[in-house]
Amino acid sequence: MCELLVINSGSSSIKYQLFAGNGLETIASGTLERIGERQSLFHNHCFSGAEHAESRQRLVVADHHAGLSVIAAQLETSGALNSFSALDAIGHRVVHGGERFSKASLIDDSVLEGIRDVIPLAPLHNPANLLGIEVAMQLAPDVPQVAVFDTAFHQTMPDHASRYALPAELYTHHQVRRYGFHGTSHAWVARQAAGFLGRPLEALNLITLHLGNGASAAAIAKGRCMDTSMGMTPLEGLMMGTRCGDLDPAIPFYLGRATGKDNDAIESLLNRESGLKGVCGVNDMREVLRLVDDGDEAARLALDMYCYRIRKYVGAYLAALGRVDAVVFTGGVGENAARVRLQCCQELDSLGILVDEERNEKGNGTFAFSQNGSPVSLLAIPTDEEREIARQTVECLRPPPEKW
Repeated sequence: MCELLVINSGSSSIKYQLFAGNGLETIASGTLERIGERQSLFHNHCFSGAEHAESRQRLVVADHHAGLSVIAAQLETSGALNSFSALDAIGHRVVHGGERFSKASLIDDSVLEGIRDVIPLAPLHNPANLLGIEVAMQLAPDVPQVAVFDTAFHQTMPDHASRYALPAELYTHHQVRRYGFHGTSHAWVARQAAGFLGRPLEALNLITLHLGNGASAAAIAKGRCMDTSMGMTPLEGLMMGTRCGDLDPAIPFYLGRATGKDNDAIESLLNRESGLKGVCGVNDMREVLRLVDDGDEAARLALDMYCYRIRKYVGAYLAALGRVDAVVFTGGVGENAARVRLQCCQELDSLGILVDEERNEKGNGTFAFSQNGSPVSLLAIPTDEEREIARQTVECLRPPPEKW
């Protein structure tokens, strides 16, 4: 049986998922957190065998090399994996691929160099992603490893959508442009939407909404991304859990003068203290909705702002695409918050967006919640970024190992 491991390496964490077989069946998954701290937390869930086995441990993990060794040992001890070095492939999530990477890439020295080159565009993420790759290559040097980039799906954006109205030399010399993120999620749900609708992806125009603590929208024409709400960084676009989204670019300069905060402090404020949290004090949409039910006016304002921003993007992308077959909601909020889905779609009847409130409220998993005969289908589809990374890893390695 062919085995493929997906790794998402953060600065102090490693998330992983083990897949097997042609159907990419999940065999095990887990998270190792607080790497390098006094006590690390390790959660592993094994799905192989007759019964699911779950384990939680507190242990000391000095660095990512030790962390990945712990994960390998757990997978082998649990019987989920015969040998880490006998894996058929490892797929790595990499946040930023710049302009160089428009698809998943088999990792070699050139790819490693390319990931390093774009560290200035993602200084918080790419170094950690790169570290996970380097450790995995040390532990399994003979296993083919593939980098799957969050930005790659959006590389089909035309120049008029990706460029900022800034002096051209800032693009040519400093790569200042819009890149977009959440690409694996948008790619996954677009493909799932095509399957659900029974139509080729290449024949569909879609608006996909990834709504979680981070949030982004994408306009997809015939399977290719034409526009997306996030920009050079994940800060642009929709209102999020702790990120402000679209903002007058003069505000950071004003804040510097008015508050005396330096650039780092203002950047932290916009990324970590804004969004839902900035408006009502909490960033979890479940808590926001609870506060709304309790009559909290700040929470009501936060919810209204959040949904209004999404509704504006849906309208803009309808205009940009000219014709839309479906609007797809995904992510923790998009999949589970029926009230948010409803409010995002309100007052869009004239654009062909008609909600069936009962379907919206009772739906579970992958389902449609548009009215019968609605010109635009409304879908909720669970995202599965790890499985999309696995799929792209297999695609990158074609012809795949004979066992697949």
